[in-house]
Amino acid sequence: MAAPVILSATAKHTATLIFLHGLGDTGQGWAQAMHAIRAPFMKVICPTAKTIPVTLNAGFRMPSWFDLKTLDESGPEDEEGIKTAASEIQLLIEEEVRAGIPANRIVLGGFSQGGALALFTALTYPQKLGGIVALSCWLPLRKSFPAAKKCPNDIPILQCHGDCDPVVPYKWGQMTASALKTILTHTEFKSYSGLTHSSSEAEMQDVKVFVNKNLPSQ
Repeated sequence: MAAPVILSATAKHTATLIFLHGLGDTGQGWAQAMHAIRAPFMKVICPTAKTIPVTLNAGFRMPSWFDLKTLDESGPEDEEGIKTAASEIQLLIEEEVRAGIPANRIVLGGFSQGGALALFTALTYPQKLGGIVALSCWLPLRKSFPAAKKCPNDIPILQCHGDCDPVVPYKWGQMTASALKTILTHTEFKSYSGLTHSSSEAEMQDVKVFVNKNLPSQ
């Protein structure tokens, strides 16, 4: 991965927020939004995915966490790419843990493809993270769950989705929410009327409340 955008804590660093961008974006794309919702003691890390050919976009090269082959819910997935990307994000988490930030003081989030990777990464990580923020996304390799799950059952998840999303269909969000409820105990699904494949002030306020609840000041 390219060097991530890092926003250092402005007070004593006791928590970290890692946020993953969507297809074709970079870490810079979400850094300002995360800066606006974080507390002074939080460090923000916004990595940028490698630039790879994306099958869905006729092989055009762009920042992508893994290859997207189709938007058909029953279509083939880039299993190797998804697992490799998850391992790389787990290494980022481990770097924070080694630096003295416990896993339960780290929130992992993402938008669209980045949200999908955040979900998969957290569910296959053995320690309990502080929380997961999954925006306008889906659960990759969903048929591998619950067998692939390594996280504790009580990891908090905030899942958000616009009901007019033309890219990642709202029903994918609903299906993902239903699947998560069968394997986890602290999941929340929020929908936003009229929202397309983007974010909104209301959604970011909900994210801020969730992050501050699960990463309180120490």
